[in-house]
Amino acid sequence: CPQLYFPRSSGINAEYGGYVFKNRHDMCVIDIKKTWEKLLLAARVIASIENPADVCVISSRNFGQRAVLKFASHTGATPIAGRFTPGTFTNQIQAAFREPRLLVVTDPRADHQAIVESSYVNIPVISFCNTDSPTKYVDIAIPCNINTINSVGLMWWLLAREVKRMRGDISRITEWEIMPDLYFYREETKEEEEEATVPDVQPAADTYNAAPAVPDGFAAIEPAATAEPVSMLAPNSTFPAKEEWVATETTTAGADWGADGNADWGASDTVVDWAA
Repeated sequence: CPQLYFPRSSGINAEYGGYVFKNRHDMCVIDIKKTWEKLLLAARVIASIENPADVCVISSRNFGQRAVLKFASHTGATPIAGRFTPGTFTNQIQAAFREPRLLVVTDPRADHQAIVESSYVNIPVISFCNTDSPTKYVDIAIPCNINTINSVGLMWWLLAREVKRMRGDISRITEWEIMPDLYFYREETKEEEEEATVPDVQPAADTYNAAPAVPDGFAAIEPAATAEPVSMLAPNSTFPAKEEWVATETTTAGADWGADGNADWGASDTVVDWAA
């Protein structure tokens, strides 16, 4: 089992003395029975939360980000994959502020910021731990190997399966249809990266204005003038026809509109006494 063995680099903490089955040169063999007991305890605590969204699962390491997202999709928890924003649990004015009731982390050393903030607001913490991981502010430590891809994915898969079984979503008699491989971190190979690249799109040929093809042995023929496309014609006007205001010849064309030579337009024949 990949979760049993952990390469000992900095020794064993005193808190994990009861969880180590034996030491094998530079390897620590973890007691699988103790790991399973702690896993069931953590699953029981997660299943006791009424609202699954109040459980916050965190992983800042690449090995656990895929597992955290899959765990959240299967159990309804709230995932935080990647960098943890400081103040998520304490700063109420930021957009990423959350108030979970339970915190589950992948590595207590890598996710120390979330664990410290949870201690300020009294949020219980469940964590997967190595034999040399710090346990400060960790309420339930699940001893396992968190340094390999398969171990991290397998432990998250086991935890998700037990949570669903305790909630009654799946039966203990039948196997869960979700495979553990779905929780494993996958590194993209060079072939997958090349397939994921967007192919270069060549511009389409301009066939509308292109001249007709000339068969071999014949001179180039000028394209015949074609009528303007219907879509380019101006639409018919809905206004009435314009009237022509051109003066027409009348019988008075030769009339003299000037004043009559014998008429006095400035005075009248009647004498008016303006002083009266």
